[in-house]
This record gives sequence, structure tokens and C-alpha cells, in this order.
Amino acid sequence: MLETCYEKAVETLKACSTRHGLFASAGKKGYDAIWARDTVISFLGGSLIEDKKLKETFKKSLILLAENQSANGQIPNAVDKYSERPPHTDYKTIDSSLWYIIGHYIYKERYKTNSLFNQYKAAIEKALQWLRCQDPGEIGMLAQLPTSDWQDAFPHKYGYTINTQALYYKVLKLTKDPASKKLKDRVNNNKDDKLWFSNFYIPYRWKNHNKYKEMGHWFDSLGNLLAINFDLADEYKAKKILSYIKEKRISRPYPIKVISPPIKKNSKDWQDYYLDSGAGKPNSYANGGIWGFVGCFYVLALIKYKKFKEAEKELKKIAEVNLKGNFPEWTHPKTKRFYGKLQAWEAGMYILAYRSLLEKKVLI
Repeated sequence: MLETCYEKAVETLKACSTRHGLFASAGKKGYDAIWARDTVISFLGGSLIEDKKLKETFKKSLILLAENQSANGQIPNAVDKYSERPPHTDYKTIDSSLWYIIGHYIYKERYKTNSLFNQYKAAIEKALQWLRCQDPGEIGMLAQLPTSDWQDAFPHKYGYTINTQALYYKVLKLTKDPASKKLKDRVNNNKDDKLWFSNFYIPYRWKNHNKYKEMGHWFDSLGNLLAINFDLADEYKAKKILSYIKEKRISRPYPIKVISPPIKKNSKDWQDYYLDSGAGKPNSYANGGIWGFVGCFYVLALIKYKKFKEAEKELKKIAEVNLKGNFPEWTHPKTKRFYGKLQAWEAGMYILAYRSLLEKKVLI
């Protein structure tokens, strides 16, 4: 089953590849635009495949994103110029610029070439400068607006989020910026700004008002798993996070619910605009739904700490979902119903998790 799903994942990624770049999903009702985060996450695994078409798709996507970079340096969230919708470019994200920079380093490393990196070095530096300007406190941590990362409809988190700090830490390490040490210390230890609390990183925090603090308390799966895989979390914290996932059954019935517990209408974390998205009901979409691409980051975290049998068991569950649901966008944890299909990052991350398990090491 693992190998069959791997072969299907390669086919799916090729189906999402177009002459314009990587569409987020394939099929007649697919996401026919180029997203920065979807592209790079997909090619974390896709670039392990020796295939000229996939390499060219990755390259075209990075070039297209640079061509649509804002005057201030922000990399677009999505370039939507190839559908029946009026052509437009979306911004309003912080993670698109972070993933874009990571993407260039992945491309350079996997294909053993500096040509694309050198050609777009100015765009990379411009994106870095835009990111530095998202540090209003001048403390080395990036602050963001609500719904300005991959969870663009939900939940309501802002200020210092774990997802963004983990990505920024990876970028600082890749660029050999010594500011990475300051960021790591602040996130893990600073009493006013730290995100680590007991068993996991909280999803966000912003200002402190003496005993009153603005912060979320649910478990953000992708943020915590990126913290593990990108080394923002030390071994002690990483194992605490993995234990918490197991204890709270966050990877059940399949890896993995993207937040836990889901936010309900009577919760203090509720916002009425959730009703205008798929997250308006608990266990749906980003409100506790299961996303396999995030589940693959869970498998990678298990591999990182040599939990190979457990990693294989979890990857088999992801393979089951992908084969039954044709690489769905997300799965309902109660009904086990699949939503969407032929998702690029679902396929790309499966490739990465599968190959990492074979080699018994995380290949990012």
C-alpha cells in the first residue's frame, strides 16, 4: 500500500504541473492558480523525483512568484491568472514569503545548481527585508495579522504565532543569520513572549496586560510539527509534543487533526466570521479537520526521533486516506468523509515522508 500510494502521489503531482507552474490541485474543479506555500510544500518531496517536467514546474513557479513580487518585497500568496476568474494576484500573507525563500534553497540543494538562486538573489533579499519589517517590537520575532498564514479563513490568531516563528527560524538558519539564536531563545524562554507552555507551543500570543494576556490555548499541529522538524524545539520539547499528540489522540483516526480541540460557537476563541467558511462547524476544514500533508510532517517528526515503526504505522493511515479519497484536501474525523481531491501538497508531502522512512532520516 505504501508503494502504491507513492506511485499515485508522483502521478498526482505531475497532474498538478502546468506550463504556468504548479496548480494547488488538479482536475476540472481543482485550485487552478499558483500558491507560494502549496508549491514549496509540494516540492519538499516532489524535488526528490528525478523528472524534468517536475523540475521545470518548480522552476516556473518560483519565477512566477518573483515576477509578481510587490514593490515592498512581499511574495504573493497566489497568482491567479489562468482560470475563468478575472486575473489577479493575492497578497495578505506572511508565510508565502517565508516558504518562497525556503523553496529557493530546496531547489538549489536538490538540483545541485546555483543558477536560479543567483538569478533571483535580489528577489530573495527583497523578501527577507520585507520580513524584517514585520518585527514591530524589534525583538527578532515576526508578528502577523489574523488569517494571514495557511489557515486563511480560520482560526483567529495574530501577533507572534508558532507557525510563523518556526518558518522564520528555518529561513534564518538557511541564510546563516545569527539572529536565529535570539529567535530560538525568545520563543522558548522569554517570559513576555515565549510560546512554549508545558506540553506544546501555543498557537499565538500578543500583548501582555499584567495578569491579562492575549493568547490562544488550542494545539496548532502544523506550527508544533514545523518547530520539531526545523529544530526550533529541542529534543525534550519535541518529545513532549509527540507525547501530547498521542495522549490526546490528535492523530486519530488519521494523521492529523490540524487543531485540537476544535473551536465551538460558545468558546471564547469563537469569531462569527467562521460561519462564512468551511470551519464554521467543529471537526470541519481547519477547525479540527484532518489534513494529510500536515500528517506527513508528523511522520517526519517520528522519523527524526527514530520512532520508525510508529512512523510506518501512521504513514499507512495517510496512504489509506490518499488511495480511498484520491489525495483529498481534508477528511472529517467523525464521518471520515473526504473533501476535495488531487491536492498537490498532499502528494508532495507523502513523497517526502515515504522517502524519509525508506532512508530512516528526514530529508529536509
